[in-house]
Amino acid sequence: MKYFVSPFNKEVKLEFPKKITIYDTTLRDGEQTPGVCLGAQEKLEIARKLDELKIHQIETGFPVVSEQEKASVKKVVQEDLNAEIIVLSRTKKEDIDVALDCDVDGIITFMGTSDIHLKHKLKLSREQALNVCMKSIEYAKDHGIFVAFSAEDATRTDLDFLKRIYLKAQDYGVDRVHIADTVGAINPQGMDFLVRELRSELSADIALHCHNDFGMALTNSISGLLAGGNAVSTTVNGIGERAGNTSLEELVMNLLIMYGLDLGFNTKIFQELSLLVEKHTKVSVPKNKPIVGKNVFRHESGIHVDAVIEEPLTYEPFLPELVGQNRQIVLGKHSGCRAVKAKLEGCGIEVTTDELCKILKKVKKSREEGTYINDDLFKKIVKSVTGPVDI
Repeated sequence: MKYFVSPFNKEVKLEFPKKITIYDTTLRDGEQTPGVCLGAQEKLEIARKLDELKIHQIETGFPVVSEQEKASVKKVVQEDLNAEIIVLSRTKKEDIDVALDCDVDGIITFMGTSDIHLKHKLKLSREQALNVCMKSIEYAKDHGIFVAFSAEDATRTDLDFLKRIYLKAQDYGVDRVHIADTVGAINPQGMDFLVRELRSELSADIALHCHNDFGMALTNSISGLLAGGNAVSTTVNGIGERAGNTSLEELVMNLLIMYGLDLGFNTKIFQELSLLVEKHTKVSVPKNKPIVGKNVFRHESGIHVDAVIEEPLTYEPFLPELVGQNRQIVLGKHSGCRAVKAKLEGCGIEVTTDELCKILKKVKKSREEGTYINDDLFKKIVKSVTGPVDI
């Protein structure tokens, strides 16, 4: 058994769309994390690893930003990955032309649709905004590429206007509409309502682009899927502007294990992917980060360790190998004899019961004095009790 979650999860009958697209925006929205700047080679390495994961689409950047950004996008395109390569574009002909010159598979063209964005950022009326968006969609579709239209700040947009602009985009042949929860302002119940309202009138694919300002990006994404959405935007490690975006690894593993929905991803490389993104973005992954955090499969408490050694699923909902992690027994203040014995056995050392108790006592004392028990210190503690040993 690779995982063991609550049997009550199956008591509620849920229906997901038959086909779900996960498009990752680590290389675009993830790069908009303050202080992050990815070079062409770094983007290529991340894109390769995302492709190894079997991601459906990779949003590689915003090519009109700079010549280097454009070159980076081209480099990924030339790699001829299995994933579709898409980029972000404003609702401007020049932006779309730059994207077309990169030979991408598609674009996400966007415009703010909430009154606060129209008034204070764009200085446009609703009618003006609608006309600009349609011209851009029409121009892009005339070039035979995949086109998604994203209503920025959709979750704070007047519902009637939002429906109108999405329906008009659908009439103009858009392949997918995006609900951008730009400042993480909607709750899961609100997302359920919004997607159902839109799905009742739209036949086009509906994507969820959720930000995590209130810690609800993942929940809102799943809520949107259950309501009829069929695409989700993610980032590796949940990076992105402000509090970040829906975490790729959290979404995939939730769908797989909590909901029993296997989208065919190579989940065993999640840890490698996480570390690669951490390395290139220099954004540290919190130790308690779900799925890929350093502490997710580390155990110290004696009661927990005893049980985990006997049966890992007593204190783990799934086995670490599923995401490329390893289980670790950490020695410290809360350790018991079983943990120390396991550590000794791993080193091929046999001790008496009396020696084991003495080693445990010294381990606890050292940790309470503020010293982390690494392998070198453990070796010294064992030697102090048993005499010279070969570890």
